Amino acid sequence: MKPTDEKNPEYFHKVVDCQYACPAHTPVPEYIRLIAAGKYTEAYMINWESNVFPGILGRTCDRPCEPACRRGRIEEEPVAICRLKRVAADNKDDVRSLMPRVPFEKNGKRIALIGGGPASLTVARDLAPLGYEIHLYDEQDAGGGMMRTQIPSFRLPIEVLNEEVDYVLDMGIHTQFKTYVSSLQEILDKDYDVIFVGTGAPRGRDLVIPGRKEGAANIHIGVDWLTSVAFEHTNKIGKKVIVLGGGNTAMDCCRTSRRLGGEEVKVVVRSPFKEMKASPWEKEDALHEDILIMDNHVPKEFVIENGRLIGMTFDKVHPIINEKGKRELVPTGEPEVFIEADDVLVAIGLENSFPWIEKETGIEFDNWGMPVVDAVTFQSSNQKVFFGGDAAFGPKNVITAVAHGHQAAISIDLYCKEKALTERPAPFTNLVSQKMGIHEWSYDNDIANDLRFAVPHADKKASLSDRKMEVELGFDIQTAIKEAHRCLNCDVQTVFEKDKCIECDACMDICPTACITFTTNGDEEDLRTRLKAPALNLSQDLYVSGTLPTSRVMVKDEDVCLHCGLCAERCPTSAWDMQQFLYKVTKAC
Repeated sequence: MKPTDEKNPEYFHKVVDCQYACPAHTPVPEYIRLIAAGKYTEAYMINWESNVFPGILGRTCDRPCEPACRRGRIEEEPVAICRLKRVAADNKDDVRSLMPRVPFEKNGKRIALIGGGPASLTVARDLAPLGYEIHLYDEQDAGGGMMRTQIPSFRLPIEVLNEEVDYVLDMGIHTQFKTYVSSLQEILDKDYDVIFVGTGAPRGRDLVIPGRKEGAANIHIGVDWLTSVAFEHTNKIGKKVIVLGGGNTAMDCCRTSRRLGGEEVKVVVRSPFKEMKASPWEKEDALHEDILIMDNHVPKEFVIENGRLIGMTFDKVHPIINEKGKRELVPTGEPEVFIEADDVLVAIGLENSFPWIEKETGIEFDNWGMPVVDAVTFQSSNQKVFFGGDAAFGPKNVITAVAHGHQAAISIDLYCKEKALTERPAPFTNLVSQKMGIHEWSYDNDIANDLRFAVPHADKKASLSDRKMEVELGFDIQTAIKEAHRCLNCDVQTVFEKDKCIECDACMDICPTACITFTTNGDEEDLRTRLKAPALNLSQDLYVSGTLPTSRVMVKDEDVCLHCGLCAERCPTSAWDMQQFLYKVTKAC
C-alpha cells in the first residue's frame, strides 16, 4: 500500500504497469494518442527513438507489453498496442530528414559490432550520432539478422525490413557483409576500442532418435530451412509435412510449408495445446490455414522404408502434477501413433554457438555454454567485449534485443569515456497537470466501449499460393483511431492531496467504477475486503492517503480506474488532479 502524502513521492511518480511494460517502449498512451489524432509521423518517430523498428515490430512483435494493458483487466483483449505501431509505420511521411544527424568529425573511438541483428543495429543507432566510428560484421549479404532469415515474408515484407534496417545503416555505418567472423581474437587484434557481440542464437536444436541419420535427406532443422527459403535456395517441400515443436519458429515453418507445396501439414508437440510457447495469434493463423496441431505426442522414431523417410511414430502422453509439485508428461498407455510424412521440420528450440570465441580472449562461459555477462552493463569478463540480444542470455525476442542494445550502448559510451559503468544516467520523468478548465482536460477522457478490432487478412487461397504475399493487411485509418480510443490513458495519474480534501465523498459518489473509498485504515488483507469494489488483484498496489481529519483514509484501486477525470471535475477543493506522467528510459544518444 502506497501513502499518497507529500512525504512519499513514489505515489506521484509511480509507473503504472502498462506504461513501461516493455523495456524498449516509450510510454504507450503517448503514441496511441498521436495515432488517434492522425499524427502518424510523430507517433512513428516516438517509436523509432525507442524500439528502432516500428514497422517490423508492428507486424512481428511477441507483444510482451500487451498482457500488462489495463484494458485487458476489464475485457478479454488489451489495446492492440503492437498493431497500432504498424499503423504509424504504414502511414508515416518521409522521415529521413527527422533522423539523428551523424557528425562528420568522429570522436576517435572505433566500435566493432559482430552480427547485424536488432541488438547490434540498436547499438549502432545510439552510438553513431555521438561520433563513434561503427564497423558491422555479418555473414549475410544484408543487415537484419534473424529478422531477415527467420521471419517469413508473408509476415514481414522485405521492403519494410530493408527500409528500417537502412535507416540505421545510412548513419555512416561501415558494413562488412558476407564476412563470417571465425575468430574473436582477430577482431581484438584490429585494435577496436570496444567489441559488441550480437550474433543471436543461430543454431537450431536437433532431435536424435532412431532413424535420424537414415532419413537425414528429408529431416531439416527448422531455422536453417527458413533461412534457406528466405534466400530462395529452397522453393518446395513434400506434400505431407510434420513440424516438430510448439514455438513461433514451428508456426513459421508450418505456414511456410503450406506455401511451398505442403498439402497435409501437421504440427506435433509434446505439451498440451494451451501450454505451447507459440503466441496465441500465431496458432490461430496456423489453424486458419488448415494446419493440424496435435498436442501431447512425444516423438519416438523416424520411420524409414527402402532407405527413405515415410513418417514418424509418437507416444501419446498426458500432463500430471507429480509429488514434487512439478508438471510431468506420462504415457497414456495407448498404442503408438504413426504419422505419414515426406519431410520433417525440427523446430524444438534454439541454441547459442560460440566456436569462434577462443579461450585466450578472456571470455568466461558458464556451465550452459553461455558467456558470463553482467545483467545491467552487458559487459563480459573481457572489459572490451559486450554482449546483447540472444547472444547474451539466450533466445528471447526482437524487442528484448533492442532493449539490450540501448543499455549496452550506454555502457559502451561510459566505458569509452572511462567512467564507471554502474553509475548510469537516470531516466527522464515528468508530471504535468492536464487541467484546462473545470470540466475540460488536455487529453481525451471519453472512454470507448468497443471491443478489440480484428485485423483484416488477405484471402487465404491467394496468400497460400504466394509465399511473399503479406497475410495481415493492418488496420485502416478509421479502425486504427477507434482502436486507439480503447486506451484507458494509463499515463494520466490521479493525484490526491489530502490537505485539500474536505471529505465530502463527492469523488466516491461519482466514480463510475467504485475505485475510490473513504474508510478507516487497516492492514492490506483486511482493507482490500472493505472497499466499495473489493480489490482482488493482489499484483496491483492500493493507493492509500495519509490520515484525514476524521481519522479515515482515502483508498484507490488503480486496477479498475478509468482515468476519466470525473473525480477531479466533481471535487470542490481541487484535492484531485489528473497529471500526465512521462517516462523516457535513458539512451546513449
